[in-house]
Amino acid sequence: MVAAAPPVTDRDEVEALIGRPPQGDFQIVVRDAAGPVVICNAPLLLDGTPMPTRYWLVGRAEATAVARLETDGGVKAADAAVDPAELAAAHARYAAERDAAIPSGHKGHRPSGGVGGTARGVKCLHAHYAWYLAGGDDPVGRWIDARLTELEDPAP
Repeated sequence: MVAAAPPVTDRDEVEALIGRPPQGDFQIVVRDAAGPVVICNAPLLLDGTPMPTRYWLVGRAEATAVARLETDGGVKAADAAVDPAELAAAHARYAAERDAAIPSGHKGHRPSGGVGGTARGVKCLHAHYAWYLAGGDDPVGRWIDARLTELEDPAP
């Protein structure tokens, strides 16, 4: 008799996408037919280490497309294109949401910064796009989405 394979779990899917076991708790917040696209991380890893990246782009196709954009100078281009005040406000909203998920009474280290752990400017397009896809009001995420749409459907 052949034993049935155990069912694939969300954790297994995410591990396959990121290439290692997740180090903290998470929820899949965006999924498509291919599987998980965006996960929402707990603000602290299982060992208590702060996790500044609340939203993580794990979908292969999406991560590859954003990596190409980064390789083509996307971080500098996004930083130049987005209003600094609007970006600063987005970092503050992101940090506030993440920090609200820290257990009350937590006495250890806390995550810092906004999107991708930075307090100003653009550090990582993946983190901005993940938050945007999860419904976050992120001006860099909007900029990325527009660039990716242009690449998919170039004007004649």
